[in-house]
Amino acid sequence: MKYLFIHQNFPGQYLHLVRHLVRQGGNEIVFISEDNANVIPGVRRVRYRVPRMATDRAHPGVRDLDMGLMRADAVAKAAQTLKTLGFVPDIILGHHGWGELLNIQDVYPNVPVLGYFEFYYHTEPGFDVDFDPEFPMAPEVIPLVRAKNTVNLLALTNPGYGQTPTEFQKSTYPRWAQDNITVLREGVDLEMCRPDPKAAKKTLKVGDVRITPKHKLVTYVARDLEPYRGFHEFMRALPRVLDEQPDVQVVVVGGDGVSYGARLPSGCWREIMLEELKGKLDLSRIHFVGKVSYETFRALLQRSDAHVYLTYPFVASWSLREAMAMGCALVGSATAPVEEFITDGETGLLAPFTEPERIADAILELLTNKPLAKRLRAAVRQEAERSLCMASYLADYEKLIARLIKDHSTTEQVQDKQVQTKDREKDAAVAQASASKPRRARKTVAKTNGAAPPATPVKAPARAHVAVKKVASAKLAAKTAVVAKSSPSVRKKRRPSAR
Repeated sequence: MKYLFIHQNFPGQYLHLVRHLVRQGGNEIVFISEDNANVIPGVRRVRYRVPRMATDRAHPGVRDLDMGLMRADAVAKAAQTLKTLGFVPDIILGHHGWGELLNIQDVYPNVPVLGYFEFYYHTEPGFDVDFDPEFPMAPEVIPLVRAKNTVNLLALTNPGYGQTPTEFQKSTYPRWAQDNITVLREGVDLEMCRPDPKAAKKTLKVGDVRITPKHKLVTYVARDLEPYRGFHEFMRALPRVLDEQPDVQVVVVGGDGVSYGARLPSGCWREIMLEELKGKLDLSRIHFVGKVSYETFRALLQRSDAHVYLTYPFVASWSLREAMAMGCALVGSATAPVEEFITDGETGLLAPFTEPERIADAILELLTNKPLAKRLRAAVRQEAERSLCMASYLADYEKLIARLIKDHSTTEQVQDKQVQTKDREKDAAVAQASASKPRRARKTVAKTNGAAPPATPVKAPARAHVAVKKVASAKLAAKTAVVAKSSPSVRKKRRPSAR
């Protein structure tokens, strides 16, 4: 089969699927994206460039749309080049978040498109915006949040099909759009991400940090350390944990940027929280290791005695799935995205996002109650095997793709038949209209008993008739002139002129 993937950050959410299709063999895989250093052998990359950034002079509400339309133009241009070179895919897969798919149906109108719908923004309670009372939403921000859905709405009204990884994410979209979005749960490599019973008996080194078998390890992981992932509340839970457990070491993984929330005018949230908690933390036992390799990430979670994952009602991180697969004793926030994965008291412990004391309670419970921690570890691994199996995920993905291609083909055939039916109906209507017109009466020919029929005078055309009249008039005038010349003239008396 021929696959066309589109995602500005190659390979994005398609890493596992693309690798699987390459290993499968017999597939032609083309990936349109912006430039980066990532490489997957067997994948043909087509790079595009955004001509400019969104203009600062534009209204803030349309800047995402401006960038989205520029990406859509660039992707369509790249796709048109592929089409000119003879590449026509069987299926197109891409992420709708950046607008790259908005014009793809103009290039490949007969190819099914499966778009990744990640999140639909809301201003009402229950979602990420205005969730945290510490950061109330300014009134002027409300229309800007609504405007962030412009690309989303264009994508939803374009032809194609949708996928999303969780029921929560699907629930964020308008009800009228949800029937066209399939929940396809993303899987985890259960062989690579698995528990390591021997990890607690070995010394773990992460840079200059040494975690020995005598230590209890608390871990926290996020792409960036920011409020959206509960970093501020996690830090506020640490003073009590460190005070009550002197053998605890804390390793924090993540960068100092902002992936989802509002940008800071200066500094970073790590510095802000260290300043807020100054004098309350034993900094010799808290280790900020930044972003680490995947191997180090796995080693940390396999060794962790309590792993903390917190998030706003937003998109759940891949690290949560991987922590489940590695059998972590989990403390999660009691928010919808986490509750879809973790059942409180069965596969982990949940605590209110905005209550650091309750978060600390849950961490301490896992550190001090070994039977509970052991039971939760086993249960969460079983849940991962049931719902996060990579093989099942890829098989479901291929079934979905096959169904969409079949449905799309059937739909096209039905549309073709409808067009053909309409054409036949139109032809029949024309034929019927022609048949219903009154026919001219046939001329009858008189019987002559073998003799030639009398010649029928042919009526001259109107212009010819006028010409004949003119000739006749001219002849009559000539005769009159001859007669007048040969006859004695009759002179009329002139009327006397008045003087």
